[in-house]
Amino acid sequence: MTDEDERELGAELAKLQQEHRDLDAAIDALHHSPAPDLLRLQRLKKRKLSLRDRIAFIEDQITPDIIA
Repeated sequence: MTDEDERELGAELAKLQQEHRDLDAAIDALHHSPAPDLLRLQRLKKRKLSLRDRIAFIEDQITPDIIA
């Protein structure tokens, strides 16, 4: 992997982590609303899980495998 690839992955990782935190806040706010929209809540949670998977994939790409 080149330095440029690693920088691009790092930038994408930071963007995805920020979106994940934003979704976490939105889900928390929706939970505390008087009448939460359950369908919207489910969609936000699904998107958050998708982001978590993508974040884990990128972190695996950036972190080299260490063979002990």
